[in-house]
Amino acid sequence: MKLELAAIDDLPVLHALIESAYRGDSARVGWSHEADLLDGQRTDLAELDAALADPTQHLLVFRDGERIAACVSLTDRGQGLAYLGLLTVDPPRQATGLGRMMLAAAEDHATADLGAERIELTVIAQREELAAWYERRGYALTGERRPFPFGDRRFGIPRRDDLEFVVLEKALS
Repeated sequence: MKLELAAIDDLPVLHALIESAYRGDSARVGWSHEADLLDGQRTDLAELDAALADPTQHLLVFRDGERIAACVSLTDRGQGLAYLGLLTVDPPRQATGLGRMMLAAAEDHATADLGAERIELTVIAQREELAAWYERRGYALTGERRPFPFGDRRFGIPRRDDLEFVVLEKALS
């Protein structure tokens, strides 16, 4: 699988893909969504544009022909640590193995292009099935929890008041 850096022209399609996979009824087509926990947006064009402009962040896409079918974001946090976020697969293609392939390709990219020795990510604690999916792929819960950004509508509108993130990490070889 070949991931490539997203381009400015990709952003409208990428934004639509991310929103369809994380929020609203379209997300319910797949198994991995936040639609029951959050309303509102998952991201916006300004955040995606900022990711493209940030030299420490790699916004990567997988194209199936001309169509973007999946994406992932990697951020170089320094000292051999990469942060993985926005792992997104088109909802009808979830549970086909594409997510596993995206994750493996992102890990390879983190090692080869960012010099990462380990990778971390956060998952909303209430999404136990998603944390378990990452654990089956070699990630371990660190025991660290991080607060959800309540009040910042850029990250969505919580449907409950107990949201928080768990941190998972994996050593890369």
